[in-house]
Amino acid sequence: MHANIDPVEVEKFSAVAARWWDPEGEFRPLHLLNPVRLEYISNQALLKGASVLDVGCGGGILSESMAELGATVTGIDASDAVLEVAKLHLLESQLDIRYISALAEEFAESNAEAFDVITCMEVL
Repeated sequence: MHANIDPVEVEKFSAVAARWWDPEGEFRPLHLLNPVRLEYISNQALLKGASVLDVGCGGGILSESMAELGATVTGIDASDAVLEVAKLHLLESQLDIRYISALAEEFAESNAEAFDVITCMEVL
């Protein structure tokens, strides 16, 4: 299967992964946008008790917010570096989120119909 991924983009985000949770850093727009996108998602689907897949989860900003609303969240991303940041942040947030290094196309092959809600936000 041909993956729809740009290795240059993955490397760009990997290079700044350590600053993912800095609300004044490169990802400030995501921090500012997160309440709006979370409200949109929660208006479209009941998150409490839902099984949610967050495609291109990055460092987990949206994943954690959905988990706080009661969703069982799995986040996938192509960058191992950002997933490590997401996993480290779980030590602080104490949330139960499963992060997996995977491409959406490959993940879908073995997880078809496994989720109630699927998000894919700001993935270029």
